[in-house]
Amino acid sequence: MTTLIVALIIGAIAGWLAGQIVKGHGQGVLMNIVVGIIGAVIAGFLFPAIGIGSVALGGVLGAIIFSTIGAVILLLIVRLVNRA
Repeated sequence: MTTLIVALIIGAIAGWLAGQIVKGHGQGVLMNIVVGIIGAVIAGFLFPAIGIGSVALGGVLGAIIFSTIGAVILLLIVRLVNRA
């Protein structure tokens, strides 16, 4: 149960940070959590594929950073798709 709560908090923080980085994507708390969790999944596939392991920045801070980068990638893709 604690792991789920931590994952939701990390997702919310990562989604909020990504929303701040990619301007024009203001979301509510629920969408921040969804964007952050999807960002974590994207980062989980992307970083090992390019040779960067999550162990490099272990812990909660590393999870927030990796999830935020994944969430930014997600929001940029959504922005590109919406423009097309």
